[in-house]
Formats: sequence, C-alpha cells, structure tokens
Amino acid sequence: MNNYPYHNSFKAFLKLERGLSANSVNAYLNDLDKLLQYYEVKGKPFVVKDIKDSDLYEFLTWLSELGMLANSQARVISGLKSFFGFIVLENLIETDPSAQLEAPKLSRKLPDVLSVAEINELISAIDVSKPEGMRNKAMIEVLYGCGLRVTELITLRISDLHAAQGYIKVTGKGNKERIVPIGDTALKFLDIYLGEVRIHQPVKKGNEDYIFLNRLGTLLSRISVFTMIKALAGQIGLKKSISPHTFRHSFATHLIEGGADLRAVQEMLGHSSITTTEVYTHLDRDYLKGIITGFHPRS
Repeated sequence: MNNYPYHNSFKAFLKLERGLSANSVNAYLNDLDKLLQYYEVKGKPFVVKDIKDSDLYEFLTWLSELGMLANSQARVISGLKSFFGFIVLENLIETDPSAQLEAPKLSRKLPDVLSVAEINELISAIDVSKPEGMRNKAMIEVLYGCGLRVTELITLRISDLHAAQGYIKVTGKGNKERIVPIGDTALKFLDIYLGEVRIHQPVKKGNEDYIFLNRLGTLLSRISVFTMIKALAGQIGLKKSISPHTFRHSFATHLIEGGADLRAVQEMLGHSSITTTEVYTHLDRDYLKGIITGFHPRS
C-alpha cells in the first residue's frame, strides 16, 4: 500500500536518515499498512493530525481480536512509533500519539494458539478406522481450515457446501451469513466423510441437511465437540488448554503471521463486533479464496 501522502518521504527517512536495510524498511512500511487497513475498514480518512492515542489503542485491540500475537503487536508498535516520530520531526504534528503505547498491556490475554505441527499431530492421532473418527477428522479440518465457531460448525448444512466453487456459507452470530473459502484439504476429508461414512448412517427426521451427526443421527452438541478435542489433546500429551475456539484462533493467527490482509481475515471470521456491517470493506470471493490458498498452512 503506497498511496498515502507520507509513504515516499517516510521510506526515504528510514533508508537515508535511519540507515535501515531494505528488509527493515519494508517491515516498518508493512506495520503502517496495518493501521491504514484498519482505517479503511472503519471507513474513516487517514489524517495524521487527527489521530489520538485512543485511536491507536482501539487499533491494537482490533489486531488482538483478529488473533495477532503479542510479539507481533510489539513489532507493529515499533513501526508506528517510528512513523509518528518521523511525523513529529517533519512538524506535521506536535504531540506523538504513539508515545505511551506499550505492547504487553494493550490487550486481554489471548487463548493458546496451536502450532502447525501441533495441529498436524492432533489430526494424525484420530483413529479414522472408526466412522466417528473420519467425522472428527473432517470437523477439525473444517474448524481450522475455515476458522469457524463451534456452533457454526455443528449447524453447517450440506446445502451450505459449495464444493465446486470452493466456498461454504456460514450462519454466524445474529443469524448473519457470510461466505468463507474452504481449502482442498478440508474439502477432501468432508468428501470422504459424506461419501463413505455419513451416507450409510441412519438420519433422524429433521436432521437430513446437517453435515455432522452423532451416532443417533441427530445434530451434534457443542459439548461433544469440546470433549472430542480435549480427549485428542490428552492422547498426544498436549499441555496447552484447548477448545474448538483454539482452532479458530489458530486459523486467524497463522494467516496474519503469514502476512494475510487483515480485512480479509476479519471478513472470514465474521467479526462484526469490531466494526459495524455498514463500514465493512467488501472483498470479493475470489480474493478471499486467494488469501486461504496463499497463506493457510493446510492449503
């Protein structure tokens, strides 16, 4: 992103006056880009003289809710401090709004995040020789592959699956619908489960369209998903405290840490609590699919 007024002058300052390497310069500019993305999502113009410390705290809360880890927030804060320090030197503002920012105290404690290796180990521990094993494998692949809430997972319907297009329709909080790309790995195990396991399972009337069913042929409960994940963690000796939400949080964190566009991650998560729907940046489906393909570890 290089269309804001201070891009070239800030870049020159970092390179010539600070003597930073090209990689360091790009890192600082990328940190600033995240702030610009936040302003775009909020539908507000980026005007440096109007930015207050409260705006920056709200921005960092936004990053935290999206799943950015504390060390990465510290990296962003460093970039912001450099930028606003430059703006002060240029006499464009008198007071530096970033002066009091401290990364460790900015956000609530985030839940544990699983590494890609830990996720692979959990999935590999599932006994797929049993019908419920293949179902559980498909569930975790969808949880992690699409960043769903547990309620969104268990209420996912066959009619919500658009495999040929690579998307699922998700009904989130407040019955708000969103389109989420689904990667090839999650699709593969969904296809196996639906075609080789669920097709042979008796289904209780009224549950025909739900993808994931229990052995009685009815909708899974939230607690059953929690129990299954806790059991898997115990099976591999995982010391972290995990739940279905851990996979959603890991989904966001791994995308962001990989460099994915924050607005795209926000839209895929359905985080309408961060900004109102009216000021949501619309991102087309092909773009979101490209984010999953380019940045998700299991794509």
